[in-house]
Amino acid sequence: MVLILFGVSGAGKTVVGRLLAKELEWPFYDGDTYHSPVSVEKMRHGVPLTNADRQPWLDTLRGLVVRCLETGENAVLACSALKAAYRDHLRVDDRVKLVHLEGDFELIAKRLRERRNHFMNAELLASQFETLEEPRGEALVVDVSSSPHEVVGEIRARLGV
Repeated sequence: MVLILFGVSGAGKTVVGRLLAKELEWPFYDGDTYHSPVSVEKMRHGVPLTNADRQPWLDTLRGLVVRCLETGENAVLACSALKAAYRDHLRVDDRVKLVHLEGDFELIAKRLRERRNHFMNAELLASQFETLEEPRGEALVVDVSSSPHEVVGEIRARLGV
C-alpha cells in the first residue's frame, strides 16, 4: 500500500507523513525532494509552476509509486497533487490511498509564516487554494487543525492501518 498525503503547502504533509511513516515503520518519501532545481527556484521566487513544469515531477513520483507496489514496499508519500488529474496520474491502482490534509486559509497562512528554511514562497498560498480541486470521493479528507499526532491517529483509524 502507498499512502499519498496531499494538500496545499503548509497543510502538514511532511510533518504528518513522517510521523505516520514512523508509526507504521514504512519509508517516507517527500515529493518536494523530487522537484527540479528550476521548479524549486520558481517557487522560491513566488512563480507558480505550470502543468509543463509539474509533468516530469509527477512522472517521477508515479515511477516511485509503481516501484513501491511492484516490490511490495508499503510507503507514505507527501506531495501537493492539487489537481484531480495529478492524483489520477499517481493513483496507479487500488493499493494507492489518497489522504487530503485540509485546513482553512488562515490556519495554513499562519503555519507558512512560522515556517523556516523551506523553498515555498508563502505568497503562492492563494494560488494553491485557487488551484486545489477538492477531492470528490477519491480521497480520505482529514482536517489538520488538530495536532499532528491526532491527525495521524485519525488517518490510521479511518484507513485501518
